[in-house]
Order: sequence, then structure tokens, then C-alpha cells
Amino acid sequence: MTLLYTQAQKEYIHLAQEFGDRYLTPEIIKKYDLKGDCPSSLFEPAIKIGLHMLEIPREYGGAGLSYEDSALVFEKLAEYDAGYALTLITSFVALRCVMLAGTEEQAQRFADVIRPGRFAAFTMSEADAGSDAGSVKATAVRQGNEYILNGNKAFATNGGIADIFIGIFRTSNNGNHGLSAFMIDKNTPGIWVGKHEDKMGLRLSNTVPLGFKNVHVPAENLIGQEGRGINIALNSLNLSRAYVSTLTVGVMQRALNEAAKYANQREQFNQPISQFESVQNMLANMATAVETARLLVNNTMKMMDKDLSVRQEGAMTKLYVTDVAQKVTSDAVQILGGYGYTRAYPVEKLMRDVKGFQILEGTNEIQRMTIAREVSKKYLD
Repeated sequence: MTLLYTQAQKEYIHLAQEFGDRYLTPEIIKKYDLKGDCPSSLFEPAIKIGLHMLEIPREYGGAGLSYEDSALVFEKLAEYDAGYALTLITSFVALRCVMLAGTEEQAQRFADVIRPGRFAAFTMSEADAGSDAGSVKATAVRQGNEYILNGNKAFATNGGIADIFIGIFRTSNNGNHGLSAFMIDKNTPGIWVGKHEDKMGLRLSNTVPLGFKNVHVPAENLIGQEGRGINIALNSLNLSRAYVSTLTVGVMQRALNEAAKYANQREQFNQPISQFESVQNMLANMATAVETARLLVNNTMKMMDKDLSVRQEGAMTKLYVTDVAQKVTSDAVQILGGYGYTRAYPVEKLMRDVKGFQILEGTNEIQRMTIAREVSKKYLD
């Protein structure tokens, strides 16, 4: 069942592994996980070799890797730290919004910002608007050749380190159809960046609240048309859900690696605990979950490479992979026993990290709603 990698794909994975071994050592990751910090200097080696531009098309200065190939790189990076990999992916997810709905000039302008080594962020969620996008209250009011932005955003991934944002704001009171998307320069007067959230997991991923007070944005920074913001956001989420699933597979693989290694080394009753049937059952289930999750992600990425809709498949992938990852990482902690519950070993961190992926990019409860609606459509008269 293991994926049959091409020679090029093997080289991509090897590159990611070499990078992780050199720059994302256990000591470094533990240091910043404990601090809950992700300084820009930590990403300089990744930027130097272009890891922040892998999926970006060549016409915009990127490497132009397919979704399938870039997913393999980020899965491997997530074995070292999922938050680190998430930081690199988020810029492309934001750019993808512009590529799908904006002009070529807007996309080039956006890509020109991040290419030298800067980051981008996508922001829609608010304190009272998470799963219910229709509750977005932050406004954008047209005044001549500008829009004036006001309101607050929550949980903006990369928000504190980004130089450019894609923001979803309300341009009319027409529910979901009253939302619009804008490109926003971080240095625009009136933008407030809050404190990095003290999160349970994914602590090497920057997450902040953002505030906008009378922020003047040129009308030419509107992406697409007014009222199309929800469509842009949903298309972005289809992509980001697939990549969140990719990172989750990497975390699962690391959990399996750590548990299997420990089970072979730890002895009780004069034999390695890997010889006990209960541990063997857990390892077998963990390995099966990792392989099925990887195959599911790979299929979704191949669909996206063919420009097929993954509204249902992306939701299914995110739902299954992140839910089963909770079991895999929990079993890893269980196999390590008391040591697994301490920070002496990394498995407790892996368990904390994957919990975030059940919430990010639409909670798994929302994924179930999406899947059910798509399935129901097939049986309408």
C-alpha cells in the first residue's frame, strides 16, 4: 500500500529530510515549543533554498511543484515540526486566493512580496465568527477610490510575521453574499497586530488577533467582485484542508516512529514490550492508519492537480486524517507510558499538535456538515 514514489519525489523527500536533520533538531524544536515562539530567523534556511515557494507557479517566481509533490515535502517537514511546515504553507494558501479570483497583476504583486522571504496571512475568523462566516462583522466601506476597513480578526495564522494579508470583510448586509476579499499591506496605517496566542500545540506557528481601524485600502486591492469573498474563502479552505491533512500525516508518521522505536528498546518481564500482543495491536493499527491517511491525502492532491473540485473529498480527507491522528498520537503516548506523558519524549507534543488540526480550517463538525450536504445532493430528484 505504500506510495510508489518517482525518483524525483524521492529526491524531494530526501531534501526535506536533510533540511530537517540539520535545522530542525529535537533540541531546537523543544526550545521553541516550550517558549511558544517562532522567530523569523528560524525560517531563514528554508527561505534560502526556496521552501516557501515550492507550490507557487514559475510565472510568479516559484518552483511550480505539483500539489502531489509539494505535499510529500511538507509531510516530511511536519515529522520534525508541524507548526514550522504550516508557516511555510500558509503564504501559498493566501496567494492562491488571488490566483483564483484576482487579476494576474494582483497575483504578481502578491508573489513579489513573499518571494524575497516574507510571509503572507489569510484572515477571516473573528471572536464571534468562526464556523459561521456569515457572522463576520468587520466592514469595508467604499469611499471614492478606496475602501475603509474597520473591525477585528482572530486566530490569524502568520498574522504577526506576515507582510501582506488576504482579509475577508463585509461590504453589505447580505449575509454570506455580503463578504468581499481584499489584499492588505501590513504597513498600512491603522492595522494593529496582537500578541502571539499561547496555544496548546502548533506553537511554532504564529497565531495572532488583528485589528483594523480606518485602514485605507485602494479599490484596486479588491479581489474579484464585491460579494464574492465567501467563494474565495471556501476555495482557499479546500486547498488548505488538503495541506493540513498532509501535515497531520507527517505527525502521525513521527508518532509511529517514536512508539515503535521505544517498544523495541523498553523491556518489561525480560523482553521488549514490542513482543506483547497489546502493544503489537496498537502498532499495527497505527501503521495502518498512517498508510490509509497518506493514500487519502495523495488522491486528494492528485485531484487538485487535475483542477477537479475537492469540496467533498477535501472535507473527507481532513475529517478522517485528523480524527484518526488523535488515536495514533494517543496510542504513542500510551506505549511510552509514564515517559510518554512527560516532555522527556516528543510524543506528548505530537498529540498536542494534531488536536489543533481538528479545529483549523473548519472544525471537523463543519466537515461532516459539508460531506453530508454533498452526499445528499446526489440523491435529490
